[in-house]
Amino acid sequence: MSAVYQSTITFEPGKRGGKPCIRGLRITVYEVLSYLASGMSHEEILADFPSLTETDILACLAYAADRERQTVVVRS
Repeated sequence: MSAVYQSTITFEPGKRGGKPCIRGLRITVYEVLSYLASGMSHEEILADFPSLTETDILACLAYAADRERQTVVVRS
């Protein structure tokens, strides 16, 4: 994991099916990315989820970018 998000994105087998979450909260990276993809602004997300910070949202984006960088497509 990149040091940019390593302390923000957490994995716990018993929480949310082991999906990456934000700081041990029950809010997944996927949920934040979905909200952004649907057009919600950072400010709207932060208003809906007061336990999140701008740094958390940026960590989700950094995590997704890192995962995308590691993706390899093999054609047969």
